[in-house]
Amino acid sequence: MTIDANTRAGGEVRLARNSVGLAHIVFFVVAAAAPLTAVAGASPVAFAFGNGAGVPGAFVLAGLLYIIFSAGFTAMSRHVGGAGAFYTYISQGLGKPMGVAGAVMALVTYSSVQIAVYALFGVFTAGAMAGLGLEAPWWAWSLAALAVVHLCGQRNISFSGKILGVAMVLEIAILLMLDVGILLRGGGPEGLSLENFAPSVVFSPGLGVALVFVIGSFIGFESTAIFGEEARDPDRTIPRATYTAVLLITGFYAFSTWAIAQHYGSSVIQQTAEAGLETLYFNAAADVLGPWSVTAMEILLIVSLFACVLSFHNTLNRYFFALGREGLIAKIFGKVSAAHGSPAAAGWLQSAIAASILAIFIIGGADAYAVVFSWMSALAVLGILMVQFLVSLAIIAYFRRQHGHEHSVLVTLILPALSVVGLGGAILLVSSNLELLSGSDSVLVQSFPVLIALCGLAGFLFAMRIKTRQPDLYKNLGAVFE
Repeated sequence: MTIDANTRAGGEVRLARNSVGLAHIVFFVVAAAAPLTAVAGASPVAFAFGNGAGVPGAFVLAGLLYIIFSAGFTAMSRHVGGAGAFYTYISQGLGKPMGVAGAVMALVTYSSVQIAVYALFGVFTAGAMAGLGLEAPWWAWSLAALAVVHLCGQRNISFSGKILGVAMVLEIAILLMLDVGILLRGGGPEGLSLENFAPSVVFSPGLGVALVFVIGSFIGFESTAIFGEEARDPDRTIPRATYTAVLLITGFYAFSTWAIAQHYGSSVIQQTAEAGLETLYFNAAADVLGPWSVTAMEILLIVSLFACVLSFHNTLNRYFFALGREGLIAKIFGKVSAAHGSPAAAGWLQSAIAASILAIFIIGGADAYAVVFSWMSALAVLGILMVQFLVSLAIIAYFRRQHGHEHSVLVTLILPALSVVGLGGAILLVSSNLELLSGSDSVLVQSFPVLIALCGLAGFLFAMRIKTRQPDLYKNLGAVFE
């Protein structure tokens, strides 16, 4: 049974209020960042092809960029909110057509990263199960994960929050054990040093390439705002969750990459990573913690991927829910489950879309890692940066018109402007390194910036069409979030 989110029964029916607190939201965000996947999967590439020993410092730089972004983002969250997240922010700041454009771009972005993670989950699970004598193609495990994720998403948001909390604690625990073990041994042949954070090391050749992978590791932190409607005391919870998530992700990634550099030695970490991208952390774990830790890390890597895709599933559900409630797509998707207060109908749509996209890759015989994961990851990194760029512009525009007097100019103008500059630079970096990020020189991959821009243009034109043909609907866009 579902309830129309636009009907009233003693007040407007929305997603289940007071369902999640600070801890739940942080779990969602950090799980979306997939710590074990980012550290063991992305950082070796950054070490090998980026600025080598300066990678820990690159994580600090990326964290600083997102702290700057979060200043205006969280200030605006006190005045606008709801399940629409970026759609709501951009609509309120840059106008309804740009809001719809941002929503389409966000949907493409989060759908891309979800498909990428499903593929990677399938690859790792197929390998693990084959070792146990259970042979099945990667896509069978991917589709099985999709079914389980869908069932979890149909429940109350706190149900997924508990699952993600356990997953996050376990994957962080195994990495911390490795990190602490390295420290207790006094590092490796070169001992312990903080030179990895020295400006001369961080800003060495290859920093731009490293940032491409480092920034991609932060995807999902901004989803704190999407749970504003379900959060307890959202005016306090959302800002706290955002800063907590960014600081936790930054600190953990910087510490873990610093520790692994100490284990091998800062002078040789780049060459070591290039020689063994997939085994950099696993070999260290076997040496420091023992063979059991390799098996544990392999299992927890699969758990990490499941937690990541569950987090993005819940994020996408709330985007589709918001668009259904607004009337931009069929209103049935703006319904909530009477039993769980979840966007159940939107969940069915989102799962069907994900299954369809996976089916296209499967039927086309695409390689799960080289094509599905790599291409979709590149598209997602570029897409989220472009949407965040629009949000930063929206923050400036919003506070110029209203509520600016309630916050300092530092929060309403200076920091958002710095965010615009930083994110714009990141977009250029990613666009110029798409071949490295995706592992392909395909013309299609090189056209990703244009593709995302065209998706935004399609959303903009769709909104303008509504303005002309359905003025009443256009007039009410965003009203449900005000």
